[in-house]
Amino acid sequence: MASAGKRVLILVENLPSPFDRRVWQEATTLRAHGYEVSIICPTGKGYEKRYEELEGIHIYRYKLPLEAEGAKGYAIEYSLALFHTFRLALKVLFQRGFDIIHACNPPDLLFLIGGFFKLTMGKKFLFDHHDINPELYEAKFGRRDFFYKLMVLFERWSFSTADVSIATNDSYKKIAIERGGMDADRVYVVRSGPKLDRLRVLPPVEALKMGRQYLVGYVGVMGAQEGIDLLLKAVRHLVHDMGRKDVHFGLVGGGTSLEQMKQLAAELGVANFVTFTGRVPDQQLLEMLNTADVCVNPDVANDMNDKSTMNKIMEYMALAKPIVQFDLVEGRVSAQEASLYAKKNDPVDMARKIAELLDDPARRARMGEYGRNRVVNELEWKYEAPKLLAAYERLYSEQAPRPGAVPQLSKKEAE
Repeated sequence: MASAGKRVLILVENLPSPFDRRVWQEATTLRAHGYEVSIICPTGKGYEKRYEELEGIHIYRYKLPLEAEGAKGYAIEYSLALFHTFRLALKVLFQRGFDIIHACNPPDLLFLIGGFFKLTMGKKFLFDHHDINPELYEAKFGRRDFFYKLMVLFERWSFSTADVSIATNDSYKKIAIERGGMDADRVYVVRSGPKLDRLRVLPPVEALKMGRQYLVGYVGVMGAQEGIDLLLKAVRHLVHDMGRKDVHFGLVGGGTSLEQMKQLAAELGVANFVTFTGRVPDQQLLEMLNTADVCVNPDVANDMNDKSTMNKIMEYMALAKPIVQFDLVEGRVSAQEASLYAKKNDPVDMARKIAELLDDPARRARMGEYGRNRVVNELEWKYEAPKLLAAYERLYSEQAPRPGAVPQLSKKEAE
């Protein structure tokens, strides 16, 4: 049983739990160290139950009527999510209680809920900074308008409400300090390191190569800033301009651009060389990645992706896969010698780098081994978990008195 004062409520809007791997790793780590953990999140495919308990963690879900596209769609989605999250937070408060609200963005609006419980009941608020939303907005819509400035304001308010914040890398920590105004010692870097008990090395499934010699794998969201269009253009160059009919591409993941990307593959004449799986269970994801000879990360080179650590990179490395990606700052920090780096947003150079690795099995093996060793010795979740726990210890060392309580003077102050 969790001890008194060790009750956590995690808020997450963009993915259901336990599908969101980072959130689930945080939740299970806290649970293993004596915290009672509740999560509020949306429903999703395979996660339709409004309440369930998994691994001792209490999950409360709400249903959203749409997957947003466009500024108006996001406004509707986030408003509904905020309403349901607040409603369920009250339910958790009376059913189980909580002492800390751990809010995962996007969106940067959950400070409204955290701030309410902080001001009225003395709860602590931890801001878990997953995405830099101003840059994400710019990547999606290509402009810095009124809504961009609003994103910056929401981000600032999130940090100013937080007692402690968590950053996924040093670039995000810098934003928390410089743009968010947080003290450096209140920002904890907790990377999204993979858990090797989930990312298992398995025998390849040759059928996934669709009769071809090589397979190139991708896992991630099919969205505007993920660069799937650039990857498909790289496939077209590889297949039609370089004459490589010996390679197939397996793309794992769902998202708002999935059908659009399927159509683009057909227009580019490469549909027969690409498998789109949509969102699939972990077993199918692992089969695809374990079968891949090379893995790719086509994230568009922009301010958002340049500063963000991509989970897919760590997962590729955990499975000893050599990588090709565009040259991004945090991509290099994570992968180092496990990756080749194509010119920014250049699908032709990406195609050439893929071909270069396919034709050099010894190099693929060296890069894969380097990446795997880096995860095992430096980047696995077990190295990040103590940093998460340190952030929580900071919060509990500063327990605030309940609103209305009379502060006690020290002997020196009384004199």
